[in-house]
Amino acid sequence: MPQDKGLVLIVEDEAHIADLQRLYLTRDGFGVHVESDGRAGLAAARRLRPVAIVLDLTLPGLDGVEFCRLLRDSGDWTPVVMVTARDEEADRIIGLELGADDYVTKPFSPRELVARIRTVLRRAAGPPVEPVLTLGTLTLDPARRTVHHEGRPVDLTTTEFNLLAYLMRRPGQVFTRAQLLSHVWGYADYRDGRVVDVYVSQLRGKLGDAGPIRTVRGVGYSVGPA
Repeated sequence: MPQDKGLVLIVEDEAHIADLQRLYLTRDGFGVHVESDGRAGLAAARRLRPVAIVLDLTLPGLDGVEFCRLLRDSGDWTPVVMVTARDEEADRIIGLELGADDYVTKPFSPRELVARIRTVLRRAAGPPVEPVLTLGTLTLDPARRTVHHEGRPVDLTTTEFNLLAYLMRRPGQVFTRAQLLSHVWGYADYRDGRVVDVYVSQLRGKLGDAGPIRTVRGVGYSVGPA
């Protein structure tokens, strides 16, 4: 079943801890992807574009401090919650200085972790009021969840609306199917790109030939002027 809060990337080499984190985040409505190695985790962060990252400080391959430094140096400001041991205070401070948004100390309550992720996401989202989005003759009102095209209302399902809104917030930007699955559906399994194609086809059917969704061959989708 699709999760509605987006994908959280867990980078944790202790399987029982990662499983517990996954369980509680999934219950709270997040999609989850887990990596046990720092380098694999960094690659997943760049590939999947999660809404938040839960990052263990002590990892094989690439430790959490270096992970965070490389992430921020690349211009990626995805919210990061670090997981540390009690005797890692110096590294924890370095991690926060490098751009980690928060931390929890082992042993920790999984409920506390979920609460902290919610908090950093609220901070990252900024003001809750979002203006009406307009692209040519297409308008989308995020607050009222309504869409009008060429002066007529367009009836969209929740997923169709979320997909269109995500694209319209970033006009001209091209997204791969994996990125759309991560952000709109919260799917950790990015291989099922066919799901995106189906919903794009449905949107095009409802918006008509003058709709703004563009296919970028070999890459993915974007929206441009209708």
